[in-house]
Amino acid sequence: MSEALRHIGEAARLTGVSPKMVRHYEGLGLLPSAPRTESGYRLYDEAALHTLRFIRRARDLGFGMADIAQLLDLWRNRRRASASVKKLATAHVAALQQRIDELEAMKRTLSRLAAECQGNARSPCPILDDLAQGAPPCVGHASGCAAD
Repeated sequence: MSEALRHIGEAARLTGVSPKMVRHYEGLGLLPSAPRTESGYRLYDEAALHTLRFIRRARDLGFGMADIAQLLDLWRNRRRASASVKKLATAHVAALQQRIDELEAMKRTLSRLAAECQGNARSPCPILDDLAQGAPPCVGHASGCAAD
């Protein structure tokens, strides 16, 4: 009995990946080129669906395309050392923690500025004042920082 081959729409639906991203992953080489029908439609087997699920899960965990390519290579290599996988994962955890720290700092700053803002009909606003302090000087505008 032959294995079921699925068109891109069904493959996308079954894996939670859009057809556009399926084509993108194929173009990047993360997914092997799919065989095509005589009409040119791509056909995906269970192995391709499994790979798409792997990629989707890695994306859900925030891995970038380069890391996913490495993870796929490690996944496909049955003789790989788990230390290589762990090294990638721990580096990603460190990058996630750095991003969390940056987001928490942004949240603290914006929360403080929002608390200082009167939020009424008066014009002064610490939020806009803070944003303006970080803005580069306006050069070439006849009327200050407003666009002409």
